[in-house]
Amino acid sequence: MRWHVAILYFLLRLTGRLPLRALHGMGAALGWLLWRLPNPLRRKAVQTLSHVTTQFGTKSSHEMLKPALIETGKGALELCKIWSGNPQAALELVREVRGGELFDAAVASRRGLIIAAPHLGCWELLNFWLCSRTPIAIAYRPPRRPEIEPLLIRARGALAAEQVRADGAAGVRALFKRLLAGGVVGILPDQQPKAGEGEFAPFFGTPALTMVLLSRLAQRTGATVLFAFAERLPRGTGFRIHIRPAPEGIADPDLPAAVAALNRGVEECVRIAPSQYQWAYKRYSIRPQ
Repeated sequence: MRWHVAILYFLLRLTGRLPLRALHGMGAALGWLLWRLPNPLRRKAVQTLSHVTTQFGTKSSHEMLKPALIETGKGALELCKIWSGNPQAALELVREVRGGELFDAAVASRRGLIIAAPHLGCWELLNFWLCSRTPIAIAYRPPRRPEIEPLLIRARGALAAEQVRADGAAGVRALFKRLLAGGVVGILPDQQPKAGEGEFAPFFGTPALTMVLLSRLAQRTGATVLFAFAERLPRGTGFRIHIRPAPEGIADPDLPAAVAALNRGVEECVRIAPSQYQWAYKRYSIRPQ
């Protein structure tokens, strides 16, 4: 780890000593500034929300933008608590688990389990919760700045998750191997693939380039697929874990049908806590011809 990244990690852990309520308060202030001032995150969120607001009743993109950016600020600051070097303290912030019996049954079946974890709520805490229940392999895409990767590996690996780079054949083989052995794999299902590597499918009514890796893993291994996210509770009181069954057809041999089911699963999760979705992610930056 380079010296400036090591300093960043030290400051992150130091800030993580603050109570979650204080971190969420600071994050809300940061999010308010992101809403009020011109910045790249605001522009990306406006662009993404312009594609989906018809799916949320009478709410306009402006009405959704402010709470979404405030939750983005909270999410940025809460990472200091989650990555503070004390994963057990982070796990104590989980106040409730809904659908835990689905997870336990899938692990006990030894058929293999894929956890689809959208960019919703606190997915880093969800990672720790999953690791505390069973050995798991987490698929990730390397960051654009390579010097940050050691920090991410160290922070996310506090509970010995196997971290697999999903940008090559070796990583995909590792995921197949774990599932065929009855193990558990975690994947971010709404991560936009590179052009030519996915399938377009409706996402909140607009075609979005969608990964095919998760559906192919499910098809070829027979693994169970469950969706999961950690919902941020009000006033810094903690988090609620949600475990949900995947929509029918997510392992369909017809890839367009399978990825359409995948996007429906993400949508069902987002509708539970829409402001906590990472709307600033450029989900629609690659368009169909």
